[in-house]
Amino acid sequence: MQLAIPHAPRKVRLTQVPGAVGRVVRGILLGLAAVALLGAGAGWAGRYVVEEQGFAARAEEVEGRVMTTRLPPLDAREGAEGALEVIYTFAEVEHSVANIRTFAEYAEGLGLGARVTLLVDPAAPDRPREARFARSRALRVGLMPWGLGLGVLVAVGYFAWEMRRLWRSEVEPLRLGALVWLTPDGPLPESRGEVSFPAHYFRQDVKHAVRARVRPGRAPVRNGEKVLAAVVPRQPGWARVIDQDLASVLGWLR
Repeated sequence: MQLAIPHAPRKVRLTQVPGAVGRVVRGILLGLAAVALLGAGAGWAGRYVVEEQGFAARAEEVEGRVMTTRLPPLDAREGAEGALEVIYTFAEVEHSVANIRTFAEYAEGLGLGARVTLLVDPAAPDRPREARFARSRALRVGLMPWGLGLGVLVAVGYFAWEMRRLWRSEVEPLRLGALVWLTPDGPLPESRGEVSFPAHYFRQDVKHAVRARVRPGRAPVRNGEKVLAAVVPRQPGWARVIDQDLASVLGWLR
Protein backbone atom coordinates (compact mmCIF):
# COMPACT_ATOMS: atom_id res chain seq x y z
CA MET A 1 0.00 0.00 0.00
CA GLN A 2 1.43 3.36 -1.04
CA LEU A 3 0.18 6.85 -0.33
CA ALA A 4 -0.21 9.36 -3.14
CA ILE A 5 -1.54 12.47 -1.39
CA PRO A 6 -1.76 15.66 -3.46
CA HIS A 7 -0.70 19.00 -2.07
CA ALA A 8 -3.30 21.33 -0.60
CA PRO A 9 -5.74 22.46 -1.70
CA ARG A 10 -6.82 18.92 -2.53
CA LYS A 11 -9.92 18.13 -4.56
CA VAL A 12 -12.41 16.74 -2.05
CA ARG A 13 -16.17 16.73 -2.54
CA LEU A 14 -18.74 16.49 0.22
CA THR A 15 -20.21 13.41 -1.46
CA GLN A 16 -16.86 11.60 -1.01
CA VAL A 17 -16.97 11.88 2.77
CA PRO A 18 -18.71 8.84 4.29
CA GLY A 19 -21.84 9.78 6.21
CA ALA A 20 -21.85 13.40 5.04
CA VAL A 21 -24.60 12.92 2.45
CA GLY A 22 -26.76 11.18 5.04
CA ARG A 23 -26.34 14.14 7.38
CA VAL A 24 -27.25 16.54 4.58
CA VAL A 25 -30.36 14.50 3.70
CA ARG A 26 -31.41 14.39 7.36
CA GLY A 27 -30.90 18.13 7.58
CA ILE A 28 -33.00 18.70 4.46
CA LEU A 29 -35.78 16.44 5.75
CA LEU A 30 -35.78 18.16 9.13
CA GLY A 31 -35.80 21.54 7.40
CA LEU A 32 -38.70 20.53 5.15
CA ALA A 33 -40.60 19.17 8.14
CA ALA A 34 -40.02 22.41 10.03
CA VAL A 35 -41.13 24.52 7.05
CA ALA A 36 -44.21 22.29 6.56
CA LEU A 37 -45.08 22.65 10.24
CA LEU A 38 -44.59 26.40 10.07
CA GLY A 39 -46.64 26.50 6.86
CA ALA A 40 -49.51 24.71 8.57
CA GLY A 41 -49.16 27.09 11.49
CA ALA A 42 -49.13 30.04 9.10
CA GLY A 43 -52.33 28.80 7.42
CA TRP A 44 -54.08 28.47 10.76
CA ALA A 45 -52.70 31.79 11.96
CA GLY A 46 -53.77 33.48 8.72
CA ARG A 47 -57.37 32.38 9.18
CA TYR A 48 -57.25 33.37 12.84
CA VAL A 49 -55.80 36.80 12.05
CA VAL A 50 -58.44 37.42 9.38
CA GLU A 51 -61.18 36.48 11.83
CA GLU A 52 -59.75 38.76 14.51
CA GLN A 53 -59.34 41.62 12.07
CA GLY A 54 -62.93 41.11 10.91
CA PHE A 55 -64.17 41.25 14.50
CA ALA A 56 -62.16 44.42 15.19
CA ALA A 57 -63.60 46.07 12.07
CA ARG A 58 -67.23 45.19 12.89
CA ALA A 59 -67.30 45.46 16.68
CA GLU A 60 -69.13 48.29 18.41
CA GLU A 61 -68.50 49.60 21.89
CA VAL A 62 -71.31 48.90 24.34
CA GLU A 63 -71.55 49.65 28.04
CA GLY A 64 -72.38 46.76 30.30
CA ARG A 65 -72.83 46.19 34.02
CA VAL A 66 -71.11 43.51 36.05
CA MET A 67 -73.28 40.94 37.76
CA THR A 68 -70.58 38.56 39.07
CA THR A 69 -66.85 38.01 38.76
CA ARG A 70 -64.85 34.80 38.83
CA LEU A 71 -61.19 35.09 39.85
CA PRO A 72 -58.23 32.75 40.39
CA PRO A 73 -56.70 32.44 43.88
CA LEU A 74 -55.22 35.66 45.23
CA ASP A 75 -51.61 34.48 44.95
CA ALA A 76 -52.07 33.48 41.30
CA ARG A 77 -53.73 36.59 39.86
CA GLU A 78 -50.70 38.39 38.48
CA GLY A 79 -50.84 37.98 34.69
CA ALA A 80 -53.80 35.56 34.96
CA GLU A 81 -57.30 35.76 33.52
CA GLY A 82 -60.63 36.18 35.22
CA ALA A 83 -64.22 36.02 33.95
CA LEU A 84 -67.21 38.31 34.17
CA GLU A 85 -70.96 37.89 33.96
CA VAL A 86 -72.35 41.04 32.39
CA ILE A 87 -75.72 42.41 31.33
CA TYR A 88 -75.94 44.88 28.44
CA THR A 89 -78.33 46.11 25.79
CA PHE A 90 -77.56 45.92 22.10
CA ALA A 91 -79.98 46.81 19.31
CA GLU A 92 -82.71 47.27 21.94
CA VAL A 93 -82.27 43.68 23.13
CA GLU A 94 -81.02 42.95 26.64
CA HIS A 95 -78.35 40.27 26.95
CA SER A 96 -76.88 38.48 29.95
CA VAL A 97 -73.60 36.72 29.19
CA ALA A 98 -71.23 34.86 31.52
CA ASN A 99 -67.60 33.81 31.11
CA ILE A 100 -66.41 37.00 29.42
CA ARG A 101 -62.63 36.79 29.69
CA THR A 102 -60.63 39.69 31.08
CA PHE A 103 -57.52 40.38 33.13
CA ALA A 104 -57.80 39.05 36.67
CA GLU A 105 -56.16 42.17 38.13
CA TYR A 106 -58.75 44.33 36.37
CA ALA A 107 -61.69 42.12 37.32
CA GLU A 108 -60.84 42.12 41.04
CA GLY A 109 -61.60 45.85 41.16
CA LEU A 110 -65.08 45.42 39.72
CA GLY A 111 -68.02 45.07 42.07
CA LEU A 112 -71.67 44.37 41.48
CA GLY A 113 -73.08 46.92 39.02
CA ALA A 114 -69.66 48.23 37.92
CA ARG A 115 -69.58 49.56 34.38
CA VAL A 116 -67.42 47.85 31.79
CA THR A 117 -66.84 48.56 28.11
CA LEU A 118 -67.64 45.67 25.80
CA LEU A 119 -66.95 45.10 22.12
CA VAL A 120 -69.94 43.52 20.42
CA ASP A 121 -70.02 42.08 16.91
CA PRO A 122 -73.40 42.82 15.30
CA ALA A 123 -73.17 39.43 13.59
CA ALA A 124 -72.90 37.70 16.99
CA PRO A 125 -74.34 40.04 19.64
CA ASP A 126 -74.40 37.33 22.30
CA ARG A 127 -70.58 36.86 22.22
CA PRO A 128 -69.14 40.14 23.53
CA ARG A 129 -65.54 40.71 24.60
CA GLU A 130 -64.22 42.93 27.34
CA ALA A 131 -62.64 45.85 25.48
CA ARG A 132 -59.26 46.07 27.27
CA PHE A 133 -58.66 42.35 27.04
CA ALA A 134 -59.77 42.15 23.39
CA ARG A 135 -57.54 45.01 22.27
CA SER A 136 -54.53 43.61 24.08
CA ARG A 137 -55.17 40.25 22.42
CA ALA A 138 -55.52 41.92 19.00
CA LEU A 139 -52.08 43.48 19.46
CA ARG A 140 -50.55 40.05 20.13
CA VAL A 141 -52.37 38.57 17.14
CA GLY A 142 -50.91 41.30 14.93
CA LEU A 143 -47.42 40.13 15.91
CA MET A 144 -48.12 36.49 15.03
CA PRO A 145 -47.19 36.66 11.30
CA TRP A 146 -43.88 38.25 12.26
CA GLY A 147 -43.22 35.42 14.69
CA LEU A 148 -43.94 32.80 12.03
CA GLY A 149 -41.66 34.60 9.57
CA LEU A 150 -38.93 34.66 12.19
CA GLY A 151 -39.45 30.92 12.70
CA VAL A 152 -38.89 30.27 8.98
CA LEU A 153 -35.73 32.37 9.04
CA VAL A 154 -34.47 30.45 12.08
CA ALA A 155 -35.12 27.11 10.31
CA VAL A 156 -33.30 28.25 7.18
CA GLY A 157 -30.47 29.73 9.25
CA TYR A 158 -30.08 26.50 11.23
CA PHE A 159 -29.81 24.46 8.02
CA ALA A 160 -27.22 26.87 6.61
CA TRP A 161 -25.29 26.72 9.90
CA GLU A 162 -25.38 22.92 9.91
CA MET A 163 -24.10 22.79 6.30
CA ARG A 164 -21.30 25.22 7.17
CA ARG A 165 -20.39 23.18 10.25
CA LEU A 166 -20.42 19.95 8.21
CA TRP A 167 -18.17 21.47 5.56
CA ARG A 168 -15.72 22.82 8.11
CA SER A 169 -15.54 19.63 10.17
CA GLU A 170 -15.56 17.05 7.36
CA VAL A 171 -14.29 18.58 4.12
CA GLU A 172 -11.96 21.44 5.04
CA PRO A 173 -9.53 19.21 7.01
CA LEU A 174 -9.17 16.94 3.98
CA ARG A 175 -8.85 19.79 1.48
CA LEU A 176 -6.69 22.24 3.40
CA GLY A 177 -5.56 20.62 6.64
CA ALA A 178 -1.98 19.60 7.35
CA LEU A 179 -1.61 15.81 7.08
CA VAL A 180 0.34 14.40 10.04
CA TRP A 181 1.24 11.08 11.58
CA LEU A 182 -0.47 10.99 14.98
CA THR A 183 0.72 8.96 17.91
CA PRO A 184 -2.28 8.02 20.10
CA ASP A 185 -1.69 8.53 23.82
CA GLY A 186 -3.31 5.13 24.41
CA PRO A 187 -5.18 2.32 22.64
CA LEU A 188 -7.74 3.54 20.13
CA PRO A 189 -11.20 3.45 21.73
CA GLU A 190 -13.78 0.98 20.48
CA SER A 191 -17.28 2.33 20.06
CA ARG A 192 -20.30 2.12 17.77
CA GLY A 193 -20.25 5.87 17.32
CA GLU A 194 -17.65 8.44 16.41
CA VAL A 195 -15.26 8.98 19.31
CA SER A 196 -12.30 11.19 20.08
CA PHE A 197 -9.02 10.37 21.78
CA PRO A 198 -5.88 12.28 22.84
CA ALA A 199 -2.85 12.08 20.58
CA HIS A 200 0.19 14.08 19.53
CA TYR A 201 2.45 14.68 16.57
CA PHE A 202 5.79 16.36 15.97
CA ARG A 203 6.51 19.12 13.51
CA GLN A 204 9.96 20.69 13.32
CA ASP A 205 10.81 18.93 16.59
CA VAL A 206 7.88 20.60 18.35
CA LYS A 207 5.29 18.34 20.00
CA HIS A 208 1.65 19.24 19.32
CA ALA A 209 -1.11 17.72 21.45
CA VAL A 210 -4.53 17.28 19.80
CA ARG A 211 -7.87 15.54 20.17
CA ALA A 212 -8.48 13.22 17.22
CA ARG A 213 -11.83 12.04 15.82
CA VAL A 214 -12.12 8.53 14.47
CA ARG A 215 -14.97 6.68 12.77
CA PRO A 216 -15.94 3.33 14.33
CA GLY A 217 -15.21 0.06 12.63
CA ARG A 218 -12.73 1.52 10.13
CA ALA A 219 -9.07 0.66 9.74
CA PRO A 220 -6.95 3.83 9.96
CA VAL A 221 -4.08 4.39 7.55
CA ARG A 222 -1.15 3.32 9.73
CA ASN A 223 2.58 3.74 9.90
CA GLY A 224 3.53 1.42 12.71
CA GLU A 225 1.79 2.75 15.83
CA LYS A 226 1.01 6.05 14.17
CA VAL A 227 -2.18 6.88 12.29
CA LEU A 228 -2.67 9.34 9.46
CA ALA A 229 -4.79 12.37 10.31
CA ALA A 230 -5.72 15.79 8.93
CA VAL A 231 -5.46 18.74 11.29
CA VAL A 232 -8.61 20.89 11.28
CA PRO A 233 -7.50 24.27 9.86
CA ARG A 234 -9.74 26.40 12.06
CA GLN A 235 -9.17 24.29 15.18
CA PRO A 236 -5.52 23.26 15.32
CA GLY A 237 -6.17 21.37 18.54
CA TRP A 238 -8.33 18.86 16.64
CA ALA A 239 -7.52 16.30 13.95
CA ARG A 240 -9.53 13.90 11.81
CA VAL A 241 -8.19 10.37 11.49
CA ILE A 242 -8.14 9.14 7.88
CA ASP A 243 -9.16 5.54 7.44
CA GLN A 244 -8.26 3.29 4.53
CA ASP A 245 -11.76 3.40 3.00
CA LEU A 246 -11.75 7.21 2.90
CA ALA A 247 -8.21 7.36 1.55
CA SER A 248 -9.18 4.89 -1.18
CA VAL A 249 -12.27 6.91 -2.15
CA LEU A 250 -10.14 10.07 -2.35
CA GLY A 251 -7.57 8.28 -4.50
CA TRP A 252 -4.79 8.66 -1.92
CA LEU A 253 -4.02 4.92 -1.82
CA ARG A 254 -2.20 3.21 -4.70
